[in-house]
Amino acid sequence: MTATIEKVVLPPIPAKRYFTIGEVSELCGVKPHVLRYWEQEFTQLRPVKRRGNRRYYQHHEVLLIRRIRELLYEQGFTINGARNRLDSHGAVQGGPADDLQEEGEVVEAPSPTTATVDVDQLRKELLHVIDLLSRS
Repeated sequence: MTATIEKVVLPPIPAKRYFTIGEVSELCGVKPHVLRYWEQEFTQLRPVKRRGNRRYYQHHEVLLIRRIRELLYEQGFTINGARNRLDSHGAVQGGPADDLQEEGEVVEAPSPTTATVDVDQLRKELLHVIDLLSRS
């Protein structure tokens, strides 16, 4: 018997500057205590802390959390494996849904000096999208 892991459809990220830990929890399908733990494990994840040590996440951090969630929960990576994957592929790059703009979502283009393209990965992702579209 094999378990099939379905990709969870997460809500669109609203166009706003800062998100509370509760909002990020709902947007990413991860409990707040897990987000606080991930802050310790992933150095790229550094929300702004304001009065009372309250965390405020920016749009790019929400995308990063979604990527971490995908690596851990959907692709089966360990924390170390996910950390290495993010370090080698860039923080918010690599998944097929990463570059898709959701309705009402503001997406900043990566700077040309830091963007790298993994052609084989891109080809796989495009074939996956074509396969999904042909099933419809």
